[in-house]
Amino acid sequence: MHGWNGRILRVDLSESKVSIQRFEADFALKFIGGRGFAVKILWDELKPGIDPLSPLNKLIVAAGPLTGIPGPSNGKLVVAGKSPLTSGYGDGNLGSLAAVHLRKAGYDALVVEGKADKPSYLYVEDDDVSILSADGIWGETTFKAESKLKEVHGRNTGILVIGPAGENLVRYATITSQEGRAGGRTGMGAVMGSKKLKAIVFKGTKEVPLADPENHKKLVKESYSDIESKENYTFWIRQGTMATIEWSQENSVLPTFNFREGVFEFSRRIDGYAMEAMKIKRRGCPNCNMLCGNVVIDSERRESELDYENVAMLGSNIGLGHLGKVSVLNRMADEYGIDTISLGSNLAFAMEATEKGLLKDGIEWGDFEGAKALMEDIVYRRGNGEILAEGVKRASEKLGGGSETWAIHVKGLEVSAYDCHTVPGMALSFGTSPIGAHHKDAWVIAWEVKTDRLGYTKDKVDKVLEFQRIRGGMFETLVACRLPWIELGFELDWYPKMLKTATGVDITLNELINTVADRVYSLIRAFWVREHGEKWSREMDYPPTRWFKEPVTKGPFKGGKLDMEKYDKLLEIYYNERGWDERGIPRQSTLNKLNLGEVTNELSKYVSLSP
Repeated sequence: MHGWNGRILRVDLSESKVSIQRFEADFALKFIGGRGFAVKILWDELKPGIDPLSPLNKLIVAAGPLTGIPGPSNGKLVVAGKSPLTSGYGDGNLGSLAAVHLRKAGYDALVVEGKADKPSYLYVEDDDVSILSADGIWGETTFKAESKLKEVHGRNTGILVIGPAGENLVRYATITSQEGRAGGRTGMGAVMGSKKLKAIVFKGTKEVPLADPENHKKLVKESYSDIESKENYTFWIRQGTMATIEWSQENSVLPTFNFREGVFEFSRRIDGYAMEAMKIKRRGCPNCNMLCGNVVIDSERRESELDYENVAMLGSNIGLGHLGKVSVLNRMADEYGIDTISLGSNLAFAMEATEKGLLKDGIEWGDFEGAKALMEDIVYRRGNGEILAEGVKRASEKLGGGSETWAIHVKGLEVSAYDCHTVPGMALSFGTSPIGAHHKDAWVIAWEVKTDRLGYTKDKVDKVLEFQRIRGGMFETLVACRLPWIELGFELDWYPKMLKTATGVDITLNELINTVADRVYSLIRAFWVREHGEKWSREMDYPPTRWFKEPVTKGPFKGGKLDMEKYDKLLEIYYNERGWDERGIPRQSTLNKLNLGEVTNELSKYVSLSP
């Protein structure tokens, strides 16, 4: 087999056992890699109803056939498991040398199960795999722990690490790498922490077997040149995703005061131009020539790597209009190993709960010092932090007082940084995201504001599906970064070409973004439905209540809000297009068409299936 190593590394921490599982070409072609491998393993091996923080959960680290080999933005991997935050399928991706070294060590995925009897870390150097003591790094921040591991194992390693948030089982703790690369906002850091696993260190010296290395090299050179020739490349290098602050403000979708509004009075103080004045360098993932990590010096004279999501959620969403201070919060979150999107949502929830008298000893809007202190309380589960470490859904259930209407989440995952009072297509994207409310799978909002923004049309459903199939299907299985395509217009045809030179297999673009993507999405949906059984309903795909009941009061769309009846019609069209029934459950015929017949038999044990 070319392109794939054909090997999955398995580690049972409870038994201190290491084994190698080999897979054949049919498995690879059916699920490609990354998210595809992850959901298939979790579907096959997890029993529904298990506690995500128990030894029965599994942590998957999965690459794809393009991961770690030369090619635009191919330095990413997927981390997945049953989510402690949503209790459904959870994953995330991050760019890291760990992706490269996982593949060069001879593996396409790692499966970790069980729980170590004491703090440990995993060291993988080619075929040498060891479970080592983490006594000297347990309790350390991600930055310090990674630095210590590099002192021991060398700088030419790939390291995935958790911080105190993961150790203390904060339900939105992340897995981090390289002082700012983070993934798994569905709580994958907490899954690692529950296993007493502080870090995973990869060191590979092998070469991934390519089918046509000479033509691959030529193709990669041409593709890099193509990216650099794109019209928006120079401005992208200047601001990266930070340009979205200005765009979101202009289009009234910048999350402000816990998603009450779409505009922020002090947006210019936190936008891409403010960032440029503070910027000292850029960082990015391996194999990338359009680095998106803008590094600034924050108000405490430390380096902080910024992008749009963390600045919007820790800035406008909590009423903080000072980029230097926002940068401090972002850097602290990276050190603690806690997701910046969910953190910003939980801080804003606490501020609103304080305003409404539901939270004692709370925090006021825009309180920087208070936000720092509350973040630490969340990480170490102290006082109000104990409530907020559970996420806004559980926090609202505990506080009551009508707070469920302004707990901004879908399926338990906090919404990323786009207010959707007046963009129903993006609201549908959040509602139907396979992990809960996340922009990664279908960022249709830029297209939507240029078209019939306020309309509830089939065109919007079609665009959500198109983007889910490309962003959440093709890119998450290959595994490669979507930014060259979505930001610069890098043509999708490059990917099946590179896949062929890597694997020798002719897989068309249509197969990648339709057949494979739909197979993966339906399997993820089956995972969710199996967890809920007959309690599953279409309401699971509804966006936050606030967007329906509380119109925005500022900006060009003052008075705007979503219409529930019209949204439901969008959802009905979406289900029909996916081949799911009126509850949002894949039909038997759809599962069979996608070559998931075995899923039909299993799922029918937990819920009645439509033909």
